Amino acid sequence: MFNLIEAAGWPIWLLILSSLIAVTLIVERLIYLRRKNVIPPKLLDEVIHELKQRGVSTQMLDNLSTGSPLGRVFAAGLKNIKSSPQVMKESIEEAGRGASHEMERFLTTLGTIASISPLLGLFGTLVGMIEIFGAQNAGGSNPAELAHGISVALYNTAFGLIVAIPSMIAYRHFRAMVDSFTIEMEQQAVKLVEIVHGERK
Repeated sequence: MFNLIEAAGWPIWLLILSSLIAVTLIVERLIYLRRKNVIPPKLLDEVIHELKQRGVSTQMLDNLSTGSPLGRVFAAGLKNIKSSPQVMKESIEEAGRGASHEMERFLTTLGTIASISPLLGLFGTLVGMIEIFGAQNAGGSNPAELAHGISVALYNTAFGLIVAIPSMIAYRHFRAMVDSFTIEMEQQAVKLVEIVHGERK
């Protein structure tokens, strides 16, 4: 492994750093964006059941607020349960925007890494080409320096793509997950408002 890094030259360290950051962000988002953490499967039914049994309590709101993004959205709406449906929906929308922003955390960084990794690979390629031309002199070319320049150029191009492709796939996947979760949270929140105000059974 160290021989490969040595053959790729110093520009490879920029790509290694980018790859470490990308892997860290992907693992963190995989853990955070698990469906059961964002949208617990029976949360709406549990909230409706507790509303019918005990009504809204401070403990209930605290549990919802600390439980999951969907719970925070429900808690925002239930804090305004005595207000009109419109006010309740507005508070839910505001909490929903906050939850969506939280789910999108680090995705911009991941997308940036996916975009710049090929450029960093291209930069390494240019460094390798410069070394190749620098190896030329009046007496001919030094084969060892020529080979090193070629390896720098090729390794950096390849590693740039190796970092960029999984990062872009993960970025697109997480963006789709966030959009899907946001829509589902909105649907469940609207359902809660309609049930609370007797518009739906």
